[in-house]
Amino acid sequence: MGFKMGIVGLPNVGKSTLFNALTRTAAAQAANFPFCTIEPNVGEVAVPDARLDRLAAIASSKQIIPTRMTFVDIAGLVKGASKGEGLGNQFLANIREVDAIAHVLRCFEDGDVTHVEGRVDPVADADTIETELMLADLESIEKRRANLVRKLKGNDKEAQQQDRLLAAAQAALEDGRPARTVEVDAEDARAWKGLQLLTTKPVLYVCNVAEDESATGNAHSARVAEMAAAQGNAHVIISARIEEEISQLETDEAEMFLSEMGLEEPGLDRLIRAGYELLQLETYFTVGPKEARAWTIRQGTSAPQAAGVIHGDFEKGFIRAETIAFDDFVALGGEQGAKEAGKMRAEGKSYVVKDGDVLHFLFNT
Repeated sequence: MGFKMGIVGLPNVGKSTLFNALTRTAAAQAANFPFCTIEPNVGEVAVPDARLDRLAAIASSKQIIPTRMTFVDIAGLVKGASKGEGLGNQFLANIREVDAIAHVLRCFEDGDVTHVEGRVDPVADADTIETELMLADLESIEKRRANLVRKLKGNDKEAQQQDRLLAAAQAALEDGRPARTVEVDAEDARAWKGLQLLTTKPVLYVCNVAEDESATGNAHSARVAEMAAAQGNAHVIISARIEEEISQLETDEAEMFLSEMGLEEPGLDRLIRAGYELLQLETYFTVGPKEARAWTIRQGTSAPQAAGVIHGDFEKGFIRAETIAFDDFVALGGEQGAKEAGKMRAEGKSYVVKDGDVLHFLFNT
């Protein structure tokens, strides 16, 4: 499984430039992994992971298949979107379908690029979108609670749980806090997720800075970093223009360009990794002569659940997982060396997969 991140932002903040860079990068990777542009505003990009290349080299794998991440370029938002202004309804519907929000904020000064509010203030921009999402959630909650009245009178337990959770979200929102600030018990986690409230989505702030500030950031991005830390959200600093230029260069040229800009890697790589951390995702690998492949799972995933990411039958018929830690696989020269050194473990149904594990599943058909 990969995950879906929606790119949002006010007009003229660099959102489309960033998305174009992502989709060009994805198109360039098409020879290395299955790629398709599902719609004009949806694209998939490989998740960068140097470990996969090392494993493939050791195992002499013919094919390398990275795990993938989907980006959705969500229609530009304006104040009043919660009431249907601009493309408000489409914007809100698209956000419900993503796992996380990458909120692009303008952190650059440029007199040639107008700002919808006539000023450069990324913190105020973030507040504009958060406010619209909160207003949309409040309206949705009020309607849904009204529709639950009849079931509540009949002591429907599911309706009681739903109403209790909606009430908690409503209280937070009326207090000026997004629904993600509500503490939810484990027994309510599934029902809470099922509410699909917009402000429960984790947020990654993308500070779009000028080209000469891409390595260091600026006063605007510093304010965003402070805001993100206070909220418990994440942030990355990127120059969308640089990313667009890099996406059109060959690998050697791109590396030289990055070096000249004082950057160690493309900002898109940092964006993807930050998204993974935000959603508490990790990677395990399957490795052999045919292919080396990365798979995305959530932290805390059991071995049978991890097997199910490959195929449902693997989870149903799970017997055990032959497991080698990434460091052991590399240090001992592959599967055979790990076996001989006693570093291959047979793990059962209760095993929680760790980031970097190299796994081979045994299952009943």
